[in-house]
Amino acid sequence: MNVFFEESGSFKAGSVLSRQGDACQVELPGGRRAKVRAKDVLIEFEKPTAAELMEQADTIAQDIDLDFLWECAPEDEFPFATLGAEYFGDAFGAVERAALILRMHGSPIYFRRKGRGQYQRAPEEQLKMALASLERKRQQALVQQGYEDELKAGRLPEGFQSKALGLLTKPDKNSIEYKALDAAAAARGISMARLMLDSGGIASPRALHEARFLSEFFPHGTGFPAVTIGELPEDLPQANVEAFSIDDVTTTEIDDAFSVEHLSDGRVRIGIHIAAPALGIERGDAVDAIARGRLSTVYMPGDKITMLPDSVVERFTLAEGGLRPALSLYSIVNRETQEIVVSETRAELVYVKNNLRHNTLDEVVNEEALANGTGDYPHKEDIAVLWPFAQALFEKRQVARAGYGLKREVQRNTDFNFYVEGEHITITPRRRGSPLDTIVAELAILANSTWGAFLHDHGVPGIYRSQRAFGAPTGPKRTRMQTTAAPHEGLGVAQYAWSTSPLRRYVDLVNQWQLIACVQHGVTAKLAAPFKPKDADLFAVVQGFDDTYTAYADHQRRMEYFWCLRWLTQENKKQVVASVVKGDLVRLEDVPLLLHVPGLGVHARGTRLMLEVMSVDELTVEASVRLLHVLDAPTVTSGTEEEEEAEEELIDAADESAESEAEAQAEADTATAEGEQPADPDASAAGEQSDTKQHATEQGQ
Repeated sequence: MNVFFEESGSFKAGSVLSRQGDACQVELPGGRRAKVRAKDVLIEFEKPTAAELMEQADTIAQDIDLDFLWECAPEDEFPFATLGAEYFGDAFGAVERAALILRMHGSPIYFRRKGRGQYQRAPEEQLKMALASLERKRQQALVQQGYEDELKAGRLPEGFQSKALGLLTKPDKNSIEYKALDAAAAARGISMARLMLDSGGIASPRALHEARFLSEFFPHGTGFPAVTIGELPEDLPQANVEAFSIDDVTTTEIDDAFSVEHLSDGRVRIGIHIAAPALGIERGDAVDAIARGRLSTVYMPGDKITMLPDSVVERFTLAEGGLRPALSLYSIVNRETQEIVVSETRAELVYVKNNLRHNTLDEVVNEEALANGTGDYPHKEDIAVLWPFAQALFEKRQVARAGYGLKREVQRNTDFNFYVEGEHITITPRRRGSPLDTIVAELAILANSTWGAFLHDHGVPGIYRSQRAFGAPTGPKRTRMQTTAAPHEGLGVAQYAWSTSPLRRYVDLVNQWQLIACVQHGVTAKLAAPFKPKDADLFAVVQGFDDTYTAYADHQRRMEYFWCLRWLTQENKKQVVASVVKGDLVRLEDVPLLLHVPGLGVHARGTRLMLEVMSVDELTVEASVRLLHVLDAPTVTSGTEEEEEAEEELIDAADESAESEAEAQAEADTATAEGEQPADPDASAAGEQSDTKQHATEQGQ
């Protein structure tokens, strides 16, 4: 005796070995034995054998016309044998019974199971809908297969024309386009991004890198809605000064300017004038919502995404030739001792006479020219006053750094500018630590430190950058953002509140609101300031800004790295000179690029090497190089403790700076006093990831 039975949702046939009560021992064609209860047995038969029955039933089941079978079925629930007799007639044996069960059980859109051996045909409307759905899926499968074949052949399907970048950034993994792309890439043994590049789906690796960043941080685009700028206070006084700024030629968000007034008794009044968008933007208004959503201007070589709409920037930028709203810090300085006698903060209108540019002045305004009084350039006398004052500020900070157990800041001699035209990159070196850099840097540090104390003295919370050693005084320095004043040991100041870039950083805009409240309300400022002490929203700003600013910096660093690789390809560089940073990490001399050299061996830091460029991959942003030979080794093989710490950070964070975080911070802030953002045309070295280096170089566009 043989039986056809159901087991775990599937149908099987076997030979009965024994029976005991309502169960029997069955041997399946493969040799496995199973205990089968009587209620699970659907058919008992003598012939054919169990294996033959399953084989024949499968064949017959495929030939059963489901549409005709459905028409033959009664509307009410029925046992399968009833329909079998109607469909097969007299030739309704064990094989046909098994075939019918297999066919109905495998066609749930036609027949619904109501129990063992019991079925009911699907309602006509539901059947039509299900069949239509199956047809759509069949057609989609054909389209998907067509897409896959096209992609395997290296051609971009027409249906991918407007979807290519989306499939690589935030794809719908259930779409036929994504499934076809995934299958084709797997078949060719390459990544989906590589396949899309090879087939022309994306114009270049650059387009993909930028699209990925935009899809995550600007999913609704980089444009701005129309906004209305608030009116300035009617009683805003006009300053009796003529200010000037110092920036790169491409700078549009001009945040800072300076002025010099000569007083009696060998004193001067030095003014640091910061663009004051806080006078026209209120917390919670439409412009504030935009700024808080973006938190910072995003920089990358050849482009930027501004924090504020162009109309707002144009209204508040310190462009030459007119009165501009500004928050000004005036310091009366004794020229003989370079000591600050008294300081004052004002909100006012300032006349900006000139926007000076590094590109035209750096070669003219140097240490020698300033010492001899030679050269002819705008605001020559003012710069001659600011230069010794900036030097004195620098020296005071070095004394403070020494008190924190730090050595003098180490200025890097060279930085790099990135200029992008289409897909062509020009990377040029630029000297850092020039007199103009130092002037702008030291005055910015002075303003941020002084205003940090100003907020603290009025009991008004602000957003500070602090850097302190945890554990031993000589331990590693940790930089953090907080809402209370604390020392910044790397800069050598008692407190440091970002306040000098309100057009490009939301933190600075927040601090400017707080500062203006102090100016306007004095001792009652903490009651009138937009953010009160222990304001939870202020903590949210700090956290949001820190995370976003880091992500923007990561993208900026990645794009700098990308353009350095493009430069290698563009200039057909087969061999390059590099110097050892630490271990197998080297820095190229011609462009600001860090690379690992496998099997480099042990070399002293600073050893110059000749490397062969084996391959460059702009899509994965990677390059492969190998050592050809050593050019020369440095005479000094050991560096300062700060340099040792910095090298560790280089390896861990791919940081371009060769000083410790504290020194990188100070070097950055003194590089251009919030001078040029690394990724804009006046960019710093690729991979420069020091948080404050980024802060220091944000004025480039």
